[in-house]
Amino acid sequence: MLALRTVLGRCLAGPARGGAAVLGSGGGGAACIPFVQTARCYARPVRRKRKDIPSHLDDLPPTMLKKDYANVPIINSVDDVVKRLLSLEMASQKEKMKIKTQQLVEKVRRSPNDNGSFEVQVAMLTAKIRTYEEHLQRHPKDKNNRRRMLMAIDRRKKLLSYLRRVRYDTFENTCKQLNIQYTLPPPYCRRITKRWVVKKAFCRKVFEEVRKLKAPERLKQRREWQARARAAKEKEAQREGTAV
Repeated sequence: MLALRTVLGRCLAGPARGGAAVLGSGGGGAACIPFVQTARCYARPVRRKRKDIPSHLDDLPPTMLKKDYANVPIINSVDDVVKRLLSLEMASQKEKMKIKTQQLVEKVRRSPNDNGSFEVQVAMLTAKIRTYEEHLQRHPKDKNNRRRMLMAIDRRKKLLSYLRRVRYDTFENTCKQLNIQYTLPPPYCRRITKRWVVKKAFCRKVFEEVRKLKAPERLKQRREWQARARAAKEKEAQREGTAV
């Protein structure tokens, strides 16, 4: 590295000493041209091609109109260029998400005016979660959106568990229509650590020692109960004998 700096310094100082330019023939300028070119033409990083990630918005036809212009009565009389501008071919990701969310909601809603039932909330969260999953496949280090996706998944789990408890037929229909694979949570889940294992072993040892210390007292109580039961039976037998 030091030698390269020395050579470059001589090349830059060559015109001042020899009175000629770097590209000229005087002052040793021609000899330092390859070094300058080598220093400037550094290697560029190779860009990797992005993988084609399938999207849940691919099934939307590009000729479909946007949500805000689909029910406009004058839309059928406009020019083809205007229709193309108002279609999903020129739409953004946000506008496509509106159409996809509306399609999922239409599958599970109870009535045309239903906008806030548990099934509708599950459909809206499902569209969000699938969008987050596609985004994280392209940008796996985006921790903010990963956190939002996990929060949406937890919210959807709570809604589905409530539906499964209260209206099982609706729960089955929702999972079937939205293509959701619901897995039952474990009855008890705890992260096993070294501290927890040591504490558990210590508690078990203490419990066994206490049980050994209380064993004679329990045996004594058991013998007393047996003696009382035997005495009560004898009294009952004596009463029956006197009655006869």
